[in-house]
Amino acid sequence: MDWISGDSALWVLFSTGFLSATLLPGGSEANLIYLLKQSDYGIAILVIVATLGNTLGGMTNYWIGRFIPARTLNQKHGQRAISWLQRYGYWTLLLSWLPIIGDPLCLAAGWLRLKKRWCWILIAIGKALRYLILALVTRGLLF
Repeated sequence: MDWISGDSALWVLFSTGFLSATLLPGGSEANLIYLLKQSDYGIAILVIVATLGNTLGGMTNYWIGRFIPARTLNQKHGQRAISWLQRYGYWTLLLSWLPIIGDPLCLAAGWLRLKKRWCWILIAIGKALRYLILALVTRGLLF
């Protein structure tokens, strides 16, 4: 576990946050919990780093969605994400942290050509709240 301690710990957290927000597998929550228990980093820096990586990964999905032709987005989860976005609008992106549906939400936001500024903001808020709650629970400050 030397690669997740010391100077590289924040880079590993950022990377796992990024990877877990793309269509690739990743374990950012487990990494965050480990660092909260085993490192001297404060909650704020860990939540910020994880959120930055995860938001950038979500926006990567957004940009991929911008390049998908309309007729190719027909998978079950993609259709559900499009339906949610068309019904509830930008606010749906607060749920971009959810497993299974979160990645397609970001992809669909790009495909629907939603304004990137609002996508950045709402994706970041949703992901930050998830990491903050997880961090507070892990440190015994909530619940």
